[in-house]
Amino acid sequence: MMSSPSSFADLGLSPELLAALSDLGYETPSPIQAACIPRLLSGCDLLGMAQTGTGKTAAFALPILQRIDIRKRLPQALILAPTRELAIQVAESCQSYARHLPGFHVAPIYGGQSMGLQLKQLGRGVHVVIGTPGRVMDHIERKSLDLSNLTTLVLDEADEMLRMGFIDDVEWILQHVPATRQTALFSATMPEPIRRVAQRYLNDPEEVKIKSTTATVTAIRQRYWQVSGLHKLDALTRILEVEDNLDAAIIFVRTKTATAELAEKLEARGYGAAALNGDMNQVLRERTIDQLKNGGIDIVVATDVAARGIDVPRISHVINYDIPNDTEAYVHRIGRTGRAGRQGNAILFVAPREIRTLRAIERATRQPIEPLVLPSKQAVADRRVAQFKEQIMQVIESEDLDFFAEIVDELAEESSESDAREIAAALAFLVQQERPLRADGLSDVAPRESGGASRGRHQEEARDYRGALQPYRIDVGRVHGVAPGDIVGALANEAGINNRAIGRITLLDDYSIVELPTGLSKETLNALSFLRVRQRPLKLTPLAQRERQSKYEQDRRGGSNDKKPRKRKTEK
Repeated sequence: MMSSPSSFADLGLSPELLAALSDLGYETPSPIQAACIPRLLSGCDLLGMAQTGTGKTAAFALPILQRIDIRKRLPQALILAPTRELAIQVAESCQSYARHLPGFHVAPIYGGQSMGLQLKQLGRGVHVVIGTPGRVMDHIERKSLDLSNLTTLVLDEADEMLRMGFIDDVEWILQHVPATRQTALFSATMPEPIRRVAQRYLNDPEEVKIKSTTATVTAIRQRYWQVSGLHKLDALTRILEVEDNLDAAIIFVRTKTATAELAEKLEARGYGAAALNGDMNQVLRERTIDQLKNGGIDIVVATDVAARGIDVPRISHVINYDIPNDTEAYVHRIGRTGRAGRQGNAILFVAPREIRTLRAIERATRQPIEPLVLPSKQAVADRRVAQFKEQIMQVIESEDLDFFAEIVDELAEESSESDAREIAAALAFLVQQERPLRADGLSDVAPRESGGASRGRHQEEARDYRGALQPYRIDVGRVHGVAPGDIVGALANEAGINNRAIGRITLLDDYSIVELPTGLSKETLNALSFLRVRQRPLKLTPLAQRERQSKYEQDRRGGSNDKKPRKRKTEK
């Protein structure tokens, strides 16, 4: 029985990878990482059962990076993912883990992205390729993806690929890669078709099964806000201002550096905040926690390890400014609130690419996480005005104001045009300058991620269309064994079209008709032409265009079945 390692250094990882993990705030390996990393480093095949959100990306990515020969700019590892979102997320993780590996290159390839861009990326030379099955097949057939030097193949979320109708494509790819490769297959469940693939293509694999620890946190209200990094601080301060019953808060970030940076920014905005991280000595750590207990500060910005052992009953809110690395870390974080029989509050900031992790967290906590509506500028202003009035009334009731009343009287006498009301208004104006009471004095916060020009216009098609639909013909039908779910999966996950925007799908023998929103961009339509379902290209074209083309070809051959045109009547 393998003992559970207490640090990533115990797993045999290189200094470069350990430095990257430290930068990213990874401190102890999750169970899936502890079980898989040594096995994959040894070179054996692996069959892993683990849910999304358990940290399995690092479990296979770190061994891949350690075994990469940076000098050879050829694909040495291929990771297959069921969706474009997961492919992008895994590629970003690999790039982060490889931050101390100069010259490393990774390429995500998926439907819905320009084929030309992908050809350029692959042409420059890459070490790791992450892709969806259909687009990987396209590149293999084009010979733009050379897998002759492949040493590692990973199938991530194999049961999702089965559910979406990609398993035949996966098997086709497995038949076109070197037989000497190392193969790792990860799946949350192990249905019989996935088990057959493992038996056929994996060589005496070691099995790892991680039973996800779940927790019920009914005493904690959980909410999330889908956020962009550009506006996170403004959103955070709005939430802090408007939240009801906010006494004290722990804000979790991923790195030690971020604790100090965010605490300083909050202090500059008038909050009593302090950092808590692993670089602090025990005396300073205890002093910070004592300040939180006795009300000397109201906010602590912390990393996971630094917050261990904190038991402060007045903590009413836990805010995940950075999403945790796995679901267990999330459960531990929010457990800092809702203690001693009190109601707790947990707020999670989620980037669009992290929605899958959000869903995994919901499963782990056995509780839905409700979306949070960001407070408007007017709501913030209303709260500030209410607090301002409350402070004034408390001062009137508790302080001796005779000296100040005399000053107001003197001002009124010296300025014949001003009365006590105007003087009080001027004083209020001076007091509120650093914290404006009016809504027009507050900054705007974008409610959703803008995406940026680099994401490409096709990304915009993921919005929920409300307009008219247009019929398209695709060259797959019943004889090809296709189901409506296969078509929806390809369009939604590889082309980025919201599945709610897809209309009626009519399956015919050798082709099908699918209704899609009008006004799709040229980039998206071009990308759709490369999509595959059941190993067949969709060849999506507008139905009217296809019918016109078919009639034209019939007329050219003289084979039109149309009735002969009637003779025009001549005038008598």
